[in-house]
Amino acid sequence: MQTISLENAVSMIPDGASLLVGGFMAVGSPQRVIDEIVRQGKKDLTVIANDSASPGHGIGKLITARLVHKLVVSHIGLNPETQQQLLAGDIECELVPQGTLIERIRAGGSGLGGVLTPTGVGTVVEEGKRKIEVGGRDFLLELPIRADFALVGAFLADYLGNLQYALTARNFNPVIALAADTVIVEAENIVPTGVISPDHVITPGVLVDYLIANG
Repeated sequence: MQTISLENAVSMIPDGASLLVGGFMAVGSPQRVIDEIVRQGKKDLTVIANDSASPGHGIGKLITARLVHKLVVSHIGLNPETQQQLLAGDIECELVPQGTLIERIRAGGSGLGGVLTPTGVGTVVEEGKRKIEVGGRDFLLELPIRADFALVGAFLADYLGNLQYALTARNFNPVIALAADTVIVEAENIVPTGVISPDHVITPGVLVDYLIANG
């Protein structure tokens, strides 16, 4: 694990990269990282997250700046700019049921070949997917998701990269930290090693590649 400046962390992200982004309607999203992506003008990004937030908030800033080529999300209903770009053909969007989305990411982080779920059977969700019968019930095989980078927002980090999250910010962040080639963390507070009790570590530092320095 290395401590790195915000500018240098984002400079590692190339145009066309795939990004797993933590947060739920921007709660728990790495806001400084998102702002720096906009400032550096990274483009043609594939963003995998729960949602596209709203204009001026979280991932919504990437949408407004037209830096996203494709979204893989569970909903876009609260961001009219995402809807407008989708209808205009300026952005691709794969809508995935929320529980299925997080389980696909979890499968990617765990090295699994996919997950079986009854969600979507008999609907448009099953189009193009393999259907498997188990115990007399039909399930869809949903393939794992991984990305080039995971952009994680944490409440506490120590100097070894161990992470703790606050309240509902503990949403997608711990899972996406498992499912990317490179994990970049933005923490609200960086504390000496030992301040976070081992019993309270949610994401261990061994999963973290880069911690963005505060200040």
